[in-house]
Amino acid sequence: MGLEKKIVVFDGDCNFCNRFVNFLIARDSREIFLFANSNSESGRKLKNEFSVSTIESVIFIENDRAYVYSTAVLRILKNLGFPWSLIFIFSFIPSTVRDCVYKLFANNRHKLFTKSCVLATPEFKKRFLS
Repeated sequence: MGLEKKIVVFDGDCNFCNRFVNFLIARDSREIFLFANSNSESGRKLKNEFSVSTIESVIFIENDRAYVYSTAVLRILKNLGFPWSLIFIFSFIPSTVRDCVYKLFANNRHKLFTKSCVLATPEFKKRFLS
């Protein structure tokens, strides 16, 4: 039996978020992550199902539980494996502090990263939920 798939719901209109997804796909040799644009049908359905429809954050769904803000990022990187999993050590910092930093960055990400597109290869496309 294969590994359980984990879902990353991301802001498809955000260049930083798209780069993060590309970063994950390039390093996810086990192909455990699936991805959903938060504005797609699957993304909207998942946000509603996990009661996070009003949250402006990357959402990570694992073991029928949704994680948001900094906890989502830390758990994603933990699942990516070594050396990225070492970043999970920052989970000792209280989530209120981590989330404050996350939200500060998230509120400015559109200004910091200009919009650009990366053409999706067939390998990339198979990893996305519609």
